[in-house]
Amino acid sequence: MSERIQRGSADDERPISVSAKLGRLQFHRSGKFRVLQLADIQDGPKVSSDTIRLIEAACDAARPDLVVFTGDQIAGYDSAYAKTFRKRAWDYPKEGATNAAELDHTRELVRGCIRQFLQPLIDRGIPFAVTYGNHDFQCGLDNAELDAIYREFPGCVNPVMAAPEQIGAIAAQPADANGLLKDQTAYACEPGTFALPVADAERKRNVMGLVLLDSGDYAQSGGYGAPSQRALDFLDAVPSAIEAKSLIFQHIPIPQFYDLLTPVPPTTAYAIQGYRSFDGSCYVLDEDKTLPGGYLGEGVSCPDVDCGEFHIMKETDGYFGLFAGHDHRNGFVGTTEGIMLGATPTCGFGAYGPVPSKRAARLFEFDIRHPYEPRTQLLEFGDIVGKPSSRKVYTFAMSHVPTNPGDAWNLMRKPGTLATLAAAFAAAVASLGFTGKRK
Repeated sequence: MSERIQRGSADDERPISVSAKLGRLQFHRSGKFRVLQLADIQDGPKVSSDTIRLIEAACDAARPDLVVFTGDQIAGYDSAYAKTFRKRAWDYPKEGATNAAELDHTRELVRGCIRQFLQPLIDRGIPFAVTYGNHDFQCGLDNAELDAIYREFPGCVNPVMAAPEQIGAIAAQPADANGLLKDQTAYACEPGTFALPVADAERKRNVMGLVLLDSGDYAQSGGYGAPSQRALDFLDAVPSAIEAKSLIFQHIPIPQFYDLLTPVPPTTAYAIQGYRSFDGSCYVLDEDKTLPGGYLGEGVSCPDVDCGEFHIMKETDGYFGLFAGHDHRNGFVGTTEGIMLGATPTCGFGAYGPVPSKRAARLFEFDIRHPYEPRTQLLEFGDIVGKPSSRKVYTFAMSHVPTNPGDAWNLMRKPGTLATLAAAFAAAVASLGFTGKRK
């Protein structure tokens, strides 16, 4: 998995997405199948030109069969959505505060935003699948409505959700890709949660599955939420339906990501403080469990309570890995208890993240001889694009306000005097209600 994946050639005249040409997600005659993950675009109505440049270059370099968006495409907290903003999913606007005209305006802004970052895929005829994060809904549109907007665009394979009377059943249905994948089937659960089988070249069997999971947003008790019970039941049923193991894509990582980290003294160089339930320790990557070249830039922001998702993956023996976004400054892959776990950094330039050159898309290459051991690598902006067009990029952020007052961390390096003062100032500003670009 550490070997570099060969990029597509600029003069290659084959279709960018072989699966699109074949009408179905399937392995090529070469025995390969490729997926490109894009995490945390997280921008307002005007998407950064550097984000678009990265998406274009990543698609051309990777030539993926499918692009997967793993949530927080929409910065729902952007000031453009102020009149329809919902801080939490359980918050409802006061009566009369949000009218139909304001919601219509938000829909058009969101539609325009989505059109911008999908255009590179549409131009290249690449199918795509979408799940959601903890900021998409904050614009005032729930995931079901966002799902409907995505399906307006050519190539979207998000299936129409089952009718209420069909809830609990899992059955194959056509994927809605506007003709790009006319023979593709999908298993639908709820907006952002569905499964896509990937067949062999002869279309005789499913080799593997791709599962997109809505991992939730916020917990009413604090911190981040978890998938719905319906989504967890769906995960339990998918292996029997697909009859092959699957790879999960979702937004928020699970607590088992901490199994890939090693607790260290806080004075250790590049040590990162854990998040909430894990904030009593500082961590570095466990080199025995993670692949070379990964990096930990902030605490893994998982839910406080383990919802049992990892247990389902193990108990059913139906999953070989899970990749998440959410933590904009983390980029690592490792294995725990035989399950591959991976963190993908932001590909966006409208939110906080690593330095511009490290913002990236993640490429997966599957080989039919061992489909459950994909090779993966980050396609970084500095390598495939070059220099950013703007100097305005957010690189400093805190994973959260630490439990210990005043104990704030610079997430890129060992804290020093200036870093501590800057972090303390940021915490003070946050306490006044201004958070700027958010996780």
